[in-house]
Amino acid sequence: MKRILILLTILLSACAPVVAPQNTLPTAYIDQSYPTVESAPAVISQLTSGIEVRADKAWRDGKQVNANICFTLLDASDWSVWGATLQYAGAATTDFSSTMLSLQEPVEGQSGLRCDTLSFLNIPPDADLTTVTVTVDAIAAPPRAEDYCSIYMPKIQQTLNDRAIAITLGCVDAGGVQVMQILSKPDTMSQEEAEQLVYSDEFYTVKGPWSFTFNLGQ
Repeated sequence: MKRILILLTILLSACAPVVAPQNTLPTAYIDQSYPTVESAPAVISQLTSGIEVRADKAWRDGKQVNANICFTLLDASDWSVWGATLQYAGAATTDFSSTMLSLQEPVEGQSGLRCDTLSFLNIPPDADLTTVTVTVDAIAAPPRAEDYCSIYMPKIQQTLNDRAIAITLGCVDAGGVQVMQILSKPDTMSQEEAEQLVYSDEFYTVKGPWSFTFNLGQ
């Protein structure tokens, strides 16, 4: 009898359905050290060097601090933020990227407007951002080669003359396009030194600063 019971037990076990092990999906890990905080500036608009810069908001997103800013355009050149700084709790960074949000070209008697998002990178998650200052240091419109003759050469030549730098500029035809060239320079000056003076970004840069303060928490 005992042998019959053992045999029945073995047969029932063999016929029992096989239950596949359930796969347990891992729960997504949310790092609470990367909060998202948004703030409006203490002062929304500043006017410096004839250019108005406005700040809409700033926000902390992971390891980035972003700020929306808009600035007036003096002309139809390709103006953009040339330098910017983020300062917070004894630290500062100039490592940023810029993404254009909108562009309104200037029209007769009316300035244009460009809006960008500035993104400052690699901000420590434990950084104290209760007082954050976003500063637009300069905006600039790097000229195309043909712009030097039509727009910039008179200004550059006058500046060189005022500084008693004996460099003479002129325009020559290069494939149907007027291109500025250095016609003469002091013998003691190398071509590279002359070009550094002539093509300096000071001739197409407007310097600020325009600064805005935010509270993005600790």
